[in-house]
Amino acid sequence: MSNAAAPLQGRSDSSDLPLHVAIIMDGNGRWAAARGLPRAEGHRRGVEALRRVVRAARELGVQYLTIFSFSSENWSRPASEIVDLFGLLRRFIRNDLASLHRDGVRVRVIGEREGLEPDLCALLTEAEELTRGNSKLHLVVAFNYGSRKEIANAAQRLAREVAEGKRDWSSIDPDALGRYLDAPEIPDPDLIIRTSGEQRLSNFLMWQAAYSELVFVPIHWPDFDKAALEGAMAEYSRRERRFGGLAAKTGS
Repeated sequence: MSNAAAPLQGRSDSSDLPLHVAIIMDGNGRWAAARGLPRAEGHRRGVEALRRVVRAARELGVQYLTIFSFSSENWSRPASEIVDLFGLLRRFIRNDLASLHRDGVRVRVIGEREGLEPDLCALLTEAEELTRGNSKLHLVVAFNYGSRKEIANAAQRLAREVAEGKRDWSSIDPDALGRYLDAPEIPDPDLIIRTSGEQRLSNFLMWQAAYSELVFVPIHWPDFDKAALEGAMAEYSRRERRFGGLAAKTGS
């Protein structure tokens, strides 16, 4: 784990760069507070940062980008802030979906949709359906998402199959459970970045992060840009990934 990140410098070999980058976008409120601005303005600037990073990820050859946009624990925030966050998501989809589609970005949403307002569910479905055939970048949006709930849901599905006689309990192994996670076809993240200096996963991709490299940067999310992403990727490229063994492994 590291807080330090230096930019990529003239790297032409992409074999040691991450295929899948996941980001915990943290610090919108602190960014706003430091400037005497309302938290809503911090979230608005955070959306601008997201646009920059999606573009940068494509330019840097990242194939999967997962963003933690709203956690299942965020419901404890003030109702007015939740309304602001959902409004920003609605505007992002309405304003940016066409350009994402044009740029070959496929949108995938993970997390719970039960209980969300119908128009929001419809927008999420529209984003997924419109971009289903794209492959230049897979943008995975973790919305109303919590990793413990995701794992519990997978365990319930396996338990139901055992109870119905469709599966023997002895066949349950990590691969079996992994196939019932929200997006089993997406490779585990090679690199997880958290902004704003906090050093924890906060219930984000805990199963998938078993062998991810973690990079923590002191930058608040609204200030995160291509250079910061390059720096985190450069730090990743300097790591020796053993996946529990003795010899380093390359690739994903």
